[in-house]
Amino acid sequence: MKLTRRQTLLSGAALPMAATIPTGATAGAHAAALPTHRDFTLGDFKVTTLLAGSRSVDNPHGIFGLNVDDDTFEEVSTANFIGTDAAQFFFTPTVVNTGSEVILFDTGLNPAGTGDALNAAGYTPADVTHVVITHMHGDHIGGLADDNGAETFTNAAYITGQVEFDHWAGAENDNFEAKVRPLAEKFSFIGDGDAVRSGVTAMATFGHTPGHMGYMLESGGKQLFLMADIANHYVWSVAYPDWEVRFDMDKAAAAATRRQIMGMAAADRIPLIGYHMPFPGMGFIETRGDGFHYVPHSYQLI
Repeated sequence: MKLTRRQTLLSGAALPMAATIPTGATAGAHAAALPTHRDFTLGDFKVTTLLAGSRSVDNPHGIFGLNVDDDTFEEVSTANFIGTDAAQFFFTPTVVNTGSEVILFDTGLNPAGTGDALNAAGYTPADVTHVVITHMHGDHIGGLADDNGAETFTNAAYITGQVEFDHWAGAENDNFEAKVRPLAEKFSFIGDGDAVRSGVTAMATFGHTPGHMGYMLESGGKQLFLMADIANHYVWSVAYPDWEVRFDMDKAAAAATRRQIMGMAAADRIPLIGYHMPFPGMGFIETRGDGFHYVPHSYQLI
């Protein structure tokens, strides 16, 4: 049976948080206080995270820690000063300005939210030279086009992992058919270790989706890893990488990937940007017990 677009948005084919977020960049009574973007310096690169949307999601134990009981989830949450009734989600595309290219990683929920944040950061959609899609859940591809099919990034080349594209091309997924299929001829495909451009290298990080990709940025002897949805919460995923996440399509592979990437980041002291981490989305990782500890960025890469 082919799902309707609404059914798909509400299912595991796309994070359900995306389905009810309004067109604007933020949601909730505190929306006006939220920022739109944050700039970082990585060697010769200017890296900008964009807040394309944010909202509160009820019952986080229905999303994270599916393989632990309520008491364990409550105990961990209380120890980390977070409630168990709701969690705040952030949707954070990233712009990498290399000096000769403007590369956008993921496109947010819709053109309006991402476009507003882009404009506030000093860019327009027409400035984007490359759009890189880490994976094809709805909150990452939603900004490729509007509801009428009008392309957002008309001057851009499109890049994604071959494995990821092939999976969704055969999945009869309405998000893919509406947002990606019409642009298929403009896409080029990469695999593990391939370069998007000099200093931007793809890394296979499968599990959350069949072809999920992360990207290592390198400039001026410094590194920064764009982890997309490898870990979607700084406690319930980073600190406890073996906790199952509802929207990880292969839960065992996703847990193994989390351990691999968190271990790499901790050992090599590489900062990470996570698509759903608390804005501005960047932090550092240290080993703690059998898991890891997330240290939010303060002023290290200003």
